[in-house]
Amino acid sequence: MVSIDSVEAFFNWAVLNGEALFDAITYVIRIVLDALEVVFVSTPWIVIASIIILLTWLTAGVRMAIYSSAFLAYMGLLGFWEKAMTTLALLGTAACLSILIGIPLGMFAARRPRFYAFIQPIMDFMQTMPAFVFMIPVIAFFGTGKPAAVVTTMIFGGTPVVRLTVLGLRGVPESVREAAISFGANKWYLLTKVDLPLASPSIRAGINQTIMLSLAMVVVASLIGAKGLGEDVLEALQYANVGQGILAGFSILFCAMILDRIVQGGRR
Repeated sequence: MVSIDSVEAFFNWAVLNGEALFDAITYVIRIVLDALEVVFVSTPWIVIASIIILLTWLTAGVRMAIYSSAFLAYMGLLGFWEKAMTTLALLGTAACLSILIGIPLGMFAARRPRFYAFIQPIMDFMQTMPAFVFMIPVIAFFGTGKPAAVVTTMIFGGTPVVRLTVLGLRGVPESVREAAISFGANKWYLLTKVDLPLASPSIRAGINQTIMLSLAMVVVASLIGAKGLGEDVLEALQYANVGQGILAGFSILFCAMILDRIVQGGRR
C-alpha cells in the first residue's frame, strides 16, 4: 500500500533532485510570458485593438470584426483592459508552448501506433484528473505565481492538439499518399505538401480546443497567483460581489469568442 509519507517522500526527493530541470522550465516560461506581456500590456491599447480587429476581419469577416470592436470597447470602458491583456499573455504563453510541443508530438505519434498507445493513457489522465488535484504537485515543483499557472494550464489544455493532430494525419487517404510516393515524393515533401495540408482542418480544431480549454483555466489559475480577469472573478466569489463577477465573466467570454473566430473562423 502507498502511504501518505511515501508520497511526500517521493515529492521531496523530486523537488531536491529536479531543481535544475524545474528552474529551466520556469526560465523558458518566463521568457515567453515576459515577451507576450510586453506585446499585450505595454503596447498602447489602440495598437493592440487595431491588430485584433484586423485579424478578426481577415479571418472571420466584417460582421465579426464589428462585434470584436464592441467586445474590446466593453473591456476598455469598464476598466478590464489591462487585466484582459494580462490574461491573454498568460493564455498565449500556455497555448503557444502547448502547440509547439503538441503538434510535433502528434506528428511523431500519428505513424507510430505503439507510441501513441503509450501516451494515450497519460493524456487521458491529464484531461480527467480534476485541476485542483494536479495543482498540488505543480505548486510543489514550481511554487506559486505565473509560471505555475502556465504549467497548470498546459496540463489541462495541451492534449486536444495532440489528439486531433494524430486524428487528422491518420485520416489522410492512403491512396493520396501512395500517389504522391509513386511520383517520387520523399518523406519531407509527403509531410509538408500532402499530410499537413489535408490534416490542417483537424489540426486547427485542435489548436482552437487547446486555446479554449486554456482560457477555461483562467479562474482556477488565479488561485495560485495568476493575475488577470480570473482574479476579479475569484474576488467576486470570495466577497459575494455579484456585479464584479458577472462583468469580469463577460470579459472572459468575449475574449474566448474573439480568439475562437480568429483561429477557427473562415470568411464566408
